This record gives sequence, structure tokens and C-alpha cells, in this order.
Amino acid sequence: MRGLPAMAQPAPFVMTPADQALVSQMETYLNQQTGLTANFLQVAADGSTRTGKAWLQRPGKMRFEYDPPDKQLLVAGFGLLVYYDPALNQTTNIPLGSTPLGILLAKHVNLNAGGVVVTNIQMQPGEDDITLIRKGKAAEGSLTLVFATDPLELRQWVVVDAQGRQTRVSLYDIVPGGPYPDSLFRFIPATSPMPSGG
Repeated sequence: MRGLPAMAQPAPFVMTPADQALVSQMETYLNQQTGLTANFLQVAADGSTRTGKAWLQRPGKMRFEYDPPDKQLLVAGFGLLVYYDPALNQTTNIPLGSTPLGILLAKHVNLNAGGVVVTNIQMQPGEDDITLIRKGKAAEGSLTLVFATDPLELRQWVVVDAQGRQTRVSLYDIVPGGPYPDSLFRFIPATSPMPSGG
């Protein structure tokens, strides 16, 4: 639906039986993923790229550590998504439930109910994509999950934020794991040296 005026509302997406079967497979897969680590490549709206390591643990926990010299940090846990930018000495806290990523980190992933709406599905050789929004909150952005097929595996997601900026994250070297320490999903400002283990 490119080129639509900002106020225009696209027609509701109507799923075919094949779409519904695919969504069910995606939900089953995601609900089986309790934890994983992966390397990632992030492509921002301006085309800049960053790499790092990710930890995901459902429900509600995620940590993105960027490779040096990038010291920015993204941590989700305990109901909040925290973004830390040391260059600006700035910390941004967002309720996880109001972000598109909250859909992926839900206790029980339901991709077409419980306040989540499917707006598009694309099936192509080797890849299936599903785009989601929160019901009644399309202005907050969308989340597109990109799955490799045969076997089904989450390989990428695309977040479009409230300003329309797109961030694409690709996962590599995915290793199932967990549970991970809660400390991994807490943001602790490095204002003073902390003794290890204390």
C-alpha cells in the first residue's frame, strides 16, 4: 500500500486457509522457543549497519550488545524496553507492551488474537513473512517476522516505529539455550566501578 496518504486506512487483511495454517505453524514454533543466543546484523533506516550479540528469553526478556567500539545497549526485561546511548548519556525507557517487539516476547505468542492483528503475509521460495500490529495501535508501528522455511526458523524481523523508520535485524549462528541470569536483562548504569559478583 505504498503512496497512501498518512490518514488512509488499508483494507483489512483477510487470511486464506493456507495463511491461517502458516500462522498456526509460526505460533507453535515461537512458543517452543524459550531462549536463544545469536549474532545479529542490524540495518537502520539510514542504511547504517551494526553487529553484535543477542540473547532472547521468553517471556519478556532480550539483550542486544553491540560490537566495539559501539557501546549502545538495548535491554528488555521486567516490563520495560531500555535503550542506552552512552554518547548522549541518555537512557530511554519504554513499556515493553507498547512496542512491536513485545509481540515476539509475549508469554504466549498469539499472532492474530489477543490484541495482535495480521496486516500482511507473503510466501515466497525459502521465506515466509508476516506483518503484525497491535489492535487499535497501528500508529505505534509494525513488526514483520521473517522465517526461513523447511525447517521453519525465525531469521529476521523488521520494526517500523511510530515515525515510520525501519530497522531490520538479521539473526545468525542461532543457538537455543537458557534460562539466562536475570542480571543479563537489567540495565545497570556504569556510573562507578562495581565489584564483580557483588
